[in-house]
Amino acid sequence: MTIEFTVTTSYKTEFVDITQKVKSAVKQAVKEFSEKNGAIQSPEGVCRIFCPHTTAAVTINENADQDVLHDLEIGLDKAFPDRVEFRHSEGNSSAHLKSSCVGASETVLINDGRLVLGTWQGIYFCEFDGPRNRKCILQIHLY
Repeated sequence: MTIEFTVTTSYKTEFVDITQKVKSAVKQAVKEFSEKNGAIQSPEGVCRIFCPHTTAAVTINENADQDVLHDLEIGLDKAFPDRVEFRHSEGNSSAHLKSSCVGASETVLINDGRLVLGTWQGIYFCEFDGPRNRKCILQIHLY
């Protein structure tokens, strides 16, 4: 099952917690899978979360303390500052570097019909060139 949803960002750099959207999509996929297959027990599987943008990314990180997101932003800005040597005409080379470093996708296991995430883990859509309307694509495989 493939599900696509929109993420609207308001700032140049922003970490949007999409955990609940992903959990809801997995819950719906599990329901449809169980109805179609007459499953008695909850299925296992994987959920891939993909960002089809070159100046955004997806990551899994702590969702209990918002200071972690603040610190991630500072660290990425220090690691990938804007530089006068950059040639890209749009002026967003640092956003491309951050996106490449963080990554375009994450894969989360599904056990007993639910995402397997650690106690403090959340799934974040990472905006590095906002504000924008972005897409996030989920691919859910159950067995």
